[in-house]
Amino acid sequence: MLFEDETALAVAVLRAAQHPASRFVGNADHWVSQAFYFQDPEDNGIELYWDRPRAAWRHDGARVQMGSDWFDPNDFLDRHATPEAVERAGRFDAQVGHVHLQVGDIPTARAFYVDVLGFELTATYPGALFVAAGGYHHHMAMNTWNSAGAGPRAASLGLGQVAVTVPGADDLGALRDRLRAAAVPVRDDGRTLRFDDPWGSLIEVAPAAPAP
Repeated sequence: MLFEDETALAVAVLRAAQHPASRFVGNADHWVSQAFYFQDPEDNGIELYWDRPRAAWRHDGARVQMGSDWFDPNDFLDRHATPEAVERAGRFDAQVGHVHLQVGDIPTARAFYVDVLGFELTATYPGALFVAAGGYHHHMAMNTWNSAGAGPRAASLGLGQVAVTVPGADDLGALRDRLRAAAVPVRDDGRTLRFDDPWGSLIEVAPAAPAP
């Protein structure tokens, strides 16, 4: 979950830490962002973060440079989760910034998410692939840290469906053509494309709603 600034993030982290069913598991400065990690009651990993301004991001050609440095979480909360900010809790904006999927192997993930779906490759790490659109550091990431060699996902708890919005109908049509060329079975109702990734996660793609 992506928050609008450090204050909004700090308040959300404080509230999550106080919830009896959540577990704080760490935090990291990823250079483009600062993030806190929790496990929810169903053991899903939840990342709460804010982005530094894009002008501060560093690049290596087309790749976005990202790291994983420690910072003091208590100092962050002391500086940003002020009593005034806590009183405003619930008035801050947040959105899904990116999702991570566990996959069986990275070459297959790259062939599907980059070559077929058309995401831009933004970073690679041992056992992980980061992809995005529009110059973002990553909208999706696929990793094998706990799933190397895995086959289709089990129908159980966990993230099994991802919705993607493309700018318009032309983009949807181009994706439809790439999926057919790659022999990916597609459910197409004329508005939304629904298909499974190589591990059985459902991907739904639709164009953005027209501006009012």
